[in-house]
Amino acid sequence: MAQAPPDGTIKILLVDDHAIVREGLRLLLGGQPDMTVVAEAGNGADAVAAAEREQPDIILLDVALAGEDGLELLPKLVSVAPGARVLVLTSATDQETHARAMRLGTMGVVSKDKVGAVLIKAVEKVYEGEVWFDRATMGSVLSVLSRGGNIDPEVEKIALLTEREREVITHLCEGLKNKQIGERLFISEITVRHHLTSIFGKLGVVDRLDLLLYAFRNGLADPPSKDKTFAANWSLSLSSNTPRVPFMAGAR
Repeated sequence: MAQAPPDGTIKILLVDDHAIVREGLRLLLGGQPDMTVVAEAGNGADAVAAAEREQPDIILLDVALAGEDGLELLPKLVSVAPGARVLVLTSATDQETHARAMRLGTMGVVSKDKVGAVLIKAVEKVYEGEVWFDRATMGSVLSVLSRGGNIDPEVEKIALLTEREREVITHLCEGLKNKQIGERLFISEITVRHHLTSIFGKLGVVDRLDLLLYAFRNGLADPPSKDKTFAANWSLSLSSNTPRVPFMAGAR
């Protein structure tokens, strides 16, 4: 279950032009103990107004609004509600639509033919900062994106990182050890290790030092100035972890 905000609920804005669909979504999501539907909208103007007024955590957006392109709303919604994360709900199966949604900044896509439990899980994961694309969709989307031009293979790798994994990388590049990273992110040290294992696999790096260099080289973190504190932190961080070993063990 997602870690709910201080008031106990994940605030959701529903954007769909069918009232009966909105009613079903409201009953499904509103019935969860950690979720509440704070507003609904059936068109773009109402959606933008509701997002600005309510500042939701999650915006559940149907891409096929009557007479409108739902995806064109996406930049406007995140502009008026910068803390919101958008989850696209669609019956479209073409990967061009999914790729366009990804380009515009959606955190995930859920097909309307999925069961309610999948949507609930998607809302929780997107709220936690993760992306929601199944492996087949992600592969197809990256393939579509690559046809639009030459994509740096490192860009494709980095696109697979979740927001939480990016946070772990940022703190690791500050010289923090796993326990310290966990304290910063309010997660366990074991969870930090799991995130690092996933990061190493996605980026093709073998240990913490390799990840540090990769992050600086590819803009995932800013290289430090000549900072003795940073150097000391990294000396301690490396000395407490097994260096240059296969990535499963290197995540320690």
